[in-house]
Amino acid sequence: MLRPPVSDGDVPRWWRELGVPGLVDAHVHFLPERVQAKVWRYFADGERNYGRPWPVTYALPVDERLAVLDRLGVRAFPTLPYPHKPGMAPWLNDEAAAFAAAHPQVLQSATFFPEPEAPAYVAAALDAGARVFKVHVQVGRFDPRDPLLDAVWAQLEETGTPVVTHCGSGPLAGVHTGPEPMSGLLERFPRLRLVIAHLGMPEYAAFLDLAERYERVHLDTTMFATDFTEQLMPFDRSLLPQLGALQDKVVLGSDFPAIPYPYWHQLAALQRLGLGEDWLRAVVWGNGARLFGLTARP
Repeated sequence: MLRPPVSDGDVPRWWRELGVPGLVDAHVHFLPERVQAKVWRYFADGERNYGRPWPVTYALPVDERLAVLDRLGVRAFPTLPYPHKPGMAPWLNDEAAAFAAAHPQVLQSATFFPEPEAPAYVAAALDAGARVFKVHVQVGRFDPRDPLLDAVWAQLEETGTPVVTHCGSGPLAGVHTGPEPMSGLLERFPRLRLVIAHLGMPEYAAFLDLAERYERVHLDTTMFATDFTEQLMPFDRSLLPQLGALQDKVVLGSDFPAIPYPYWHQLAALQRLGLGEDWLRAVVWGNGARLFGLTARP
């Protein structure tokens, strides 16, 4: 019987015994230094912002964070920048492209904001090699159905580029969070390759239904089923059969580095769901490798 990992140092033993060549993590952040510092300051004030402490476990310099992921066996990961105001996305995209060019394990990431320039800079990012986009509906405070984004969504649907989308109302609700905006978006662009971050917490059931309904919609496991999240927004265990049946549409996500527990705990939390080793293999390697077109070593 596969023993769950009990430390970060134990993670490579775990995925080797599981029979995969490592991990593909679809939800990792490496942001420009001043943006990263601002994000970490926000989490440091967890009591005020979330009603409970949120210590950043991996608040380390860039090289040390990269080394942690390498030791864990994370073979590929994005950097997932996201803007909170107009005019910010092109600069974030340039920074993300430079970071990916310097680190072959990084999936070149990009982002956008509802503004007239968005279709042009999204096209430029795609031409420059962007492999995944990030949308944060709560932080950006915009409706994904904004007409300014119609041409952007059309491009991403046509290219089949994955879009990691924080659209659930957890850990904080926003004006445009929840399943309704995304459902409306998918009615207009049904072949978008959306990756619903955090499994859509806390609206798990509605986002599981969207993944069932739309061929290209995936779910990522970011913070899902961990002790921290279960205390805030527990998952209804009656939904486990549906989650198990979506085996080919769930990808590993962690939210490294801004997680309030060690990385291994996310993997152990997924194993204790009891959905079996085939499900785990698909989630931690197979689905992500397919989504991003990876071989054993990208």
